[in-house]
Amino acid sequence: MITISLCMIVKNEEEGLARCLSSVKEIADEIVIVDTGSTDRTKEIAAQFTDRIFDFTWINDFSAARNYSFSKATKKYILWLDADDIIQEKDWLLFMKLKKKLSQDVDSVTMDYYLAHDESGNVTSSLRRNRLVRRDRNFQWIGPVHEYLDVWGNIQNSEVGITHSKNKVFTDRNLQIYLKREQDGEEFSPRDLYYFGNELRDHAQYRKAIFYYDKFLKGKQGWIEDNIQAWMKMGDCFGKLGNKEKAIESICRTLVYDIPRAEFCYAFGSHFLEEKQYETAIFWFHAAVDIGLDKNNMSLVNQSHSTWLPHLQLCLCYDRLGQFEKAHEHNEKALAYNPSHPSMLFNKDYFQKLFADRAAKP
Repeated sequence: MITISLCMIVKNEEEGLARCLSSVKEIADEIVIVDTGSTDRTKEIAAQFTDRIFDFTWINDFSAARNYSFSKATKKYILWLDADDIIQEKDWLLFMKLKKKLSQDVDSVTMDYYLAHDESGNVTSSLRRNRLVRRDRNFQWIGPVHEYLDVWGNIQNSEVGITHSKNKVFTDRNLQIYLKREQDGEEFSPRDLYYFGNELRDHAQYRKAIFYYDKFLKGKQGWIEDNIQAWMKMGDCFGKLGNKEKAIESICRTLVYDIPRAEFCYAFGSHFLEEKQYETAIFWFHAAVDIGLDKNNMSLVNQSHSTWLPHLQLCLCYDRLGQFEKAHEHNEKALAYNPSHPSMLFNKDYFQKLFADRAAKP
């Protein structure tokens, strides 16, 4: 069986740290905590699980802190988590199975990262990360913010998932790091250009986000999935600014790189639905469902774009066309994914009344 060092960087995580460490303590053979300046009980809580606690002076560089944490590991493999991550019971069982059977010539193991859930507990946003890596490969973290682990070699995809259970208020911390680097005249890498655009978009600075997405795409050095997402997000920014023509043009540019993604099909369907072109919208919503998800895709994906959302929109389209049986069918399919969604429950009552009224007529 392989041995594992859990390496984490933390700051003021007293609210969620114990939950995180409790979920992983039986998986990890060693827990390494690097504190970047906590002023609460974070280190006191960490001490209940490990004596390997180190201080690191924060220098606005996540990679530097993560690389320092990796340098303190002593076991065969390194697992990294954030303090608001947990390993759910089903994934704990899968992880223990992986730990027992993993071949020691594997350099990195990827795992799903579940970023958000709906009211019914369904995953709505996820991506894959290189999560468990061989220590002797000396893989390094790259980038001051939105850092990534630069891995190569024998990479294995696993069924294990890590659940993000964010308990902190959304902040502009990452945006401020980028703005400071911009002010200092720092030259951004292609990855920085893309993620700076994301931060600007998340904070409703749409025009500036478009500028950085455009700069990223013109450099032609981005990963294909980031290129696709940059065009999709640029389209969203144009949409927010009321420029429908540019929004659709941007979304269509994703087709230069690869076959349509479910997200593209859903966005196109939504455009035609808004234009009341229901038959065309139906084509694209069906395409979103049919394409589904690529489970090995390392990019950020929104599961709802290929599951309940297109079914809900298909319900609306068929209802507008007077095809109530088909509309009801797709509402039921949407409900199967999200049984407590208020819109779909409203639709369910609507169809029950509609069909009852029709049956009562002579």
